[in-house]
Amino acid sequence: MATQIASPASKRGTSGEAYLKTKGALLWKIGGGKWEVEDIEYEEPKDGEALVKLAASGLCHSDYHYITGDGTVDSLPLLGGHEGAGVVLEVGPNCKDLQVGDHVITTFMPSCGKCRWCVNGRSQLCDRGAGLLSGKQLDGTNRCFTNGTPVAQMTYIGTFSPYIVAPEDSLIKIDPEVPLEKVAIVGCGVPTGWGSAVYLAGVEVGDTVCIVGVGGVGMNAVQGAKIAGASNIVAIDPVEWKRKAAVETFGATHEAASIAEAMELVGDLTRGVMADKTIIHQGVVDGQLVQPALDLTSKGGTLAISGVSSMSQIDAKLSIFALVLMEKQIKGGLYGSCNPRTDIPKLVELYKRGDLLLDELVTRTYTLEEINQGYADMDEGRNLRGLIVFDD
Repeated sequence: MATQIASPASKRGTSGEAYLKTKGALLWKIGGGKWEVEDIEYEEPKDGEALVKLAASGLCHSDYHYITGDGTVDSLPLLGGHEGAGVVLEVGPNCKDLQVGDHVITTFMPSCGKCRWCVNGRSQLCDRGAGLLSGKQLDGTNRCFTNGTPVAQMTYIGTFSPYIVAPEDSLIKIDPEVPLEKVAIVGCGVPTGWGSAVYLAGVEVGDTVCIVGVGGVGMNAVQGAKIAGASNIVAIDPVEWKRKAAVETFGATHEAASIAEAMELVGDLTRGVMADKTIIHQGVVDGQLVQPALDLTSKGGTLAISGVSSMSQIDAKLSIFALVLMEKQIKGGLYGSCNPRTDIPKLVELYKRGDLLLDELVTRTYTLEEINQGYADMDEGRNLRGLIVFDD
């Protein structure tokens, strides 16, 4: 994959000037489109930004929502991808926290550190989230272009390219000893799943926990529930090999193919009390799933939803009478309610200690040119997580 970076003596900084030439997977149509690997160009990093050479990028379902039409963005073409890890090659002016050579993981929420949410320790809800789908950088301009056309970068990043120019606030420095291609998925899927158990649902020692959907995100909810000390962890998924992996590798104690099948199992396990915590991580959350998941949940229990639904869906099946009478709670969570600035390094440390499995989450690796095959494998249930590995 040919890449060209302008020499230090070159004139740089003019809008649209090609500072770096490389390849990227672009989406030109919402719904019914596919990723097109094309030539792209970057401007140099500006204030508070950095140029990063990525080792790998995860194939997260969130990007697939734009292929199916479940989600939309403000402008096209879109350079997809938001899970990545790499090495800083250059920093722009006023880049305060990063240096050339630092190893980093991307975060899709570049927290400002100043808004109400950040100062309260909830940086996953930073007010910068209002611009996540704008495709522009924090200053309101573009860094990426294709044949002179501005390219939107997914959540300020766009990791479906071996190089990115991104805000330093979207880059979290990590221990340089860990293999970058192994920790790339800690940018999104791992904290979202792990945090949905540990923080959002608040799993406690001795709990019975049901996890609906054990793909590349939900499997980390299994790991989070195990670390939190749950006694029973029920993996619910229609794909048999995923259920088996949840039990044999990631820490689940039981498995079921559907919520209906899990009802009797959980009733037997708990003598009719049902699950203390139920967590939904289905690839596309349907509103009709809410009431059955609540039925699986005990009185005073919590239903945590960290999976994403179609942007257009506003209806959910719900018995408010039963919700009130039984004091159940429904909680939604972004990033699994993790604080990425502190929790991503924490998860890397858990991986180093052997308490968090990452290698086992990546079912297959792909080249950038194989990205559509990677998403086909995800859609057909053949992967927990697919990973693009950049080798140039």
